[in-house]
Amino acid sequence: MRPDILNPLFAEVETLKGVGGTLAKPLARLGIARLVDLLFHLPSGVIERKSVAAVDDRDVGAIITVPLTPVSYRGGRAASSPLSIEAQDDRGGHVSLVYFGKQGGYAKKLLPLGQRKIVSGRLDLYGERLQIVHPEVVEAGVTPPVREAVYPLTEGVTSRRLGQLIAQALSRAPELAEWIEPTLKAKHGWPDWRDALSRIHGEPDDRPARTRLAYDEVFASQLALMLVRASARRRRGTPLIGDGRLREAVELPYVPTGAQNRSIAEIEGDIAQATPMVRLLQGDVGSGKTFVAAMALLAAVEAGAQGALLAPTEILARQHFTTLRRLLSGLPVEIAILTGREKGRARESVLMGLADGSIDILVGTHAIFQQAVGYHNLGLAVVDEQHRFGVAQRLLLTDKAERPPHLLVMTATPIPRTLELANYGEMDVSRLDEMPPGRQPIETRVLSCERLDEVIDGLGRHIAAGGQAYWVCPLVEESETSDQAAAEARAAALKLRFGERVGLVHGRMKGPEKDAVMIAFETGALAVLVATTVIEVGVDVPNATLMIVEGAERFGLAQLHQLRGRVGRGEGRSVCLLLRGAMLSEMARARLALMRETNDGFRIAEEDLRPARRRRDARHASIRRSRLPSRQSRADRRADRCSERRRTPTGRSRRRPLRPAWPGGADRALPV
Repeated sequence: MRPDILNPLFAEVETLKGVGGTLAKPLARLGIARLVDLLFHLPSGVIERKSVAAVDDRDVGAIITVPLTPVSYRGGRAASSPLSIEAQDDRGGHVSLVYFGKQGGYAKKLLPLGQRKIVSGRLDLYGERLQIVHPEVVEAGVTPPVREAVYPLTEGVTSRRLGQLIAQALSRAPELAEWIEPTLKAKHGWPDWRDALSRIHGEPDDRPARTRLAYDEVFASQLALMLVRASARRRRGTPLIGDGRLREAVELPYVPTGAQNRSIAEIEGDIAQATPMVRLLQGDVGSGKTFVAAMALLAAVEAGAQGALLAPTEILARQHFTTLRRLLSGLPVEIAILTGREKGRARESVLMGLADGSIDILVGTHAIFQQAVGYHNLGLAVVDEQHRFGVAQRLLLTDKAERPPHLLVMTATPIPRTLELANYGEMDVSRLDEMPPGRQPIETRVLSCERLDEVIDGLGRHIAAGGQAYWVCPLVEESETSDQAAAEARAAALKLRFGERVGLVHGRMKGPEKDAVMIAFETGALAVLVATTVIEVGVDVPNATLMIVEGAERFGLAQLHQLRGRVGRGEGRSVCLLLRGAMLSEMARARLALMRETNDGFRIAEEDLRPARRRRDARHASIRRSRLPSRQSRADRRADRCSERRRTPTGRSRRRPLRPAWPGGADRALPV
């Protein structure tokens, strides 16, 4: 039971002053239902306001608070046109207050002509004019704070309102007994728990307060994992001791790596125990996890049990099904597949085979742990791409046996050791840190989207040389609210150039349609496969040696690494082209540079662990660039901006040196 001292933390947010049904809905969208949720809704940054008497172009890029008098309105008649309110400061300086969307009428009520108002917002330079976009109008008699925390928001709630609610919640937070060892707390200068929360909401960059709360979170997580592990050790499973007859009969065209043999031995040792195995198998893209899983499943079959392999997508499930059938061909092992597509007699046949034990290995998606699915003797469950499944979903699969089955979860996203201990402390870990012989390194290039025509020309040369290529887009179809590339539009454009040799696959397509496209690409009937991230896992076409990712800055590092892993599976030289947008933040630039520098998934994962520091560094770099020298004129700034474009006397942009970028097409190379 929960101690009484903690009850105030678990009170509903509606108990706070000013929180009714209207405000509770946006709070719920933020995941805030109780006071404890509110207290741990930590700020993402801080706004620093500068109080000035008049607007000055030396303050461009800063958030200022200044008294202004509106003198005229411009625009705003149509719903799509912005409203510009021309305002004058006390010294005669002019600035435009700009409102977009349907806020024109509201803005005119806030800022009537001729009435002096206190306005706060970011001062920007648009052409020759100073402007503030969507400024905040300060109420009479109210002094805006010089420093104000900024919180993650949703429609219907502001940072200032959240701050007021958090102040109420802090006043109700109890004084808890300290659980950190006193000398450790003193060594780091950590405040008490309640004081740490109060300080971090006032100053998000307060390092002692932040590290204190981070320590609490990790400490609590480790205690919970210890309890979970102790509970798992008390459960009794079924030992699976195979005789090796099936594994010895597997014929391989290659020699397994030392890491694969080591992982197989670790798994065999675990499943031979009465305590159910809970093991994480991690390895980089192409390191051979499927082979290790196949050997584990065969060991279970040798011991008279059934095995199940769970995949997050139908494409990946069918890829595993095909791979297992090819790898285990000629062996007396019955393999079946079950996804949402299997209906009628086919589905009934699989269900009957599972129930009577005639099916040895089942491959499938979420369908394999539905209520109607029953196993004769499930001994081993393998979960691929485990990060896409919740704990509850994995437990549904393990509940399909009278005794808890052994559990092997796999991930192709390399996880640093520190994160292994923090997130997977209840699991034993096997790591595939060697690549099979013959795997070719993938050359990665970053190109601007302005070079799209050259990329398409290079794609044509690649196809003419007999190669195949992937083209990945972040969206399925074009959207009015996003400028991201759409797969349907890109496929249509490429078909105009290359005809019917271009295929399209995305998650909205029906199963048979996706299968037909994938089979056509695998057999070589299609030269280009345009897709969304549905091909992130489960696609293996050795002849495809070119990967083009459009809008690469929109993807995460792990996604880009997985997509890049779709090529480099054959003997040919493989290239991955990351097409970036024209405008890049410092963080996006650093992420793409890392992808270009390394194919090491573990290094990429280490960098992905530090998003907060990268965001902070990028923000500071952006602020430094936006703050120009104090006495610099507007004409000088325009000259600087022109010079930054690196224009030649003829007016054309300079190009970087050309370097080979295309397998089979180095005679006409693309720039970096």
